[in-house]
Amino acid sequence: MQEIRDDVRVVLGYLEGSPGIETQEVAAARAGLIASAGPADLPYVPTPVVRDLNGPVPARLYDPREVAAAEAAEVTAAGAAEVTAAGPVVVWFHGGGFVTGGIETHQAFAADVARGLGLPVVLVDYRLAPEAPFPAAHDDAQAMARWVASGPAELGFEVDGLVLGGDSAGGTLAIATAMALRDEPAAVPVLAHLAIYPATDETDTAYPSRAEFAEGYLLTGAGRAWYRRHLRPDPEDLRSSPVRGELAGMPPGVVLTAGLDPVRDEGRAYAQALIGAGVPVTFLEAAGVIHAFVLMRKVLPSVREDLDRAFGALRAYL
Repeated sequence: MQEIRDDVRVVLGYLEGSPGIETQEVAAARAGLIASAGPADLPYVPTPVVRDLNGPVPARLYDPREVAAAEAAEVTAAGAAEVTAAGPVVVWFHGGGFVTGGIETHQAFAADVARGLGLPVVLVDYRLAPEAPFPAAHDDAQAMARWVASGPAELGFEVDGLVLGGDSAGGTLAIATAMALRDEPAAVPVLAHLAIYPATDETDTAYPSRAEFAEGYLLTGAGRAWYRRHLRPDPEDLRSSPVRGELAGMPPGVVLTAGLDPVRDEGRAYAQALIGAGVPVTFLEAAGVIHAFVLMRKVLPSVREDLDRAFGALRAYL
C-alpha cells in the first residue's frame, strides 16, 4: 500500500460517510460533479480565445495564443477567422465515466492545459450514457478528431498535427481514437497521446488494484459497476479494452496513473504494452493519490506537480 499524501488524506476524511455515486440517479450525479468542480478545482481563467465550435460534435476551443486572439477579430464575411500559422491542436476528452462530465466541469482544466502547452485545445462534449450507450462516445471522439484534423475554417488556423488527450473515461477515448486514426489516418497525423488514469480493460481480469482500492478511495467497485451499468460496454471490443489490442504503430504516449485507484493497474498494463510494442512512452504515477484528481487541483495542490511532469513529457514528444 502506498502512503497516502496529506492533502489526499484530508479530502478522503471529508468524503467519509458520503453516499456513493451508486446511490444516485444520473441527473443528480451529473449535477453533483458540476457543483463539486467549483470548490474543488482551480478557478476557470479563460484563454485569449474561447469559442464554441460547430463540428459534428459540440466542442469548445481554448486558444492561449495572443496572435490568435488578434486575428480572430478579423472575421470574413463567411464568418471564418483569418488563418494564422499552422500548428498542432490538442483534442481533449473529459472524464466522468462516460455518464457525467462535460465542458462545464472541465473548462478550467482545459484552459490550463492550453496555457501549459502553448497550444489550442478543443474540449469535446461527446454524448453520454445511458441516453447514448457504448459506443456513442467513441464514435463522437473519432468524428471530432477527424474534423479537427481536416482544418475547418472556423478554427481560425491551419492544423498540422493532433495531440489526443483525456482523463479517466476521456483517457480511454484518447487511446481508442489514437488506435482508430493509426488504422485509418486522418488528414494530419497524431503526434502524441496522453492518458490520465485511463480504464483500458473492461474484461474481468483480476488486476490487484481493483480489489485493493474497491472501497474508501473515492472511485469504488460499486461506483465502477454503476458507470458500467449505464454505459453497457462490450468488454471484448478493443475500444473498451484497448490494452488487449495491437499497439504497434501507435503515436508516442504519456500515461499518468493515480497510485490509490482501482484502475491504476490498467494504466500500468497499457504503458507496459506500449513498451512491448516498441512505442515511445513515458509512464508516470502520482503515488498516494486518488482517481479524478484533475478536477481537485485546489484541494489537492500536490497533484499540480504530477500534472506538470506529464505535460512536460508530452512537450518533449512534440
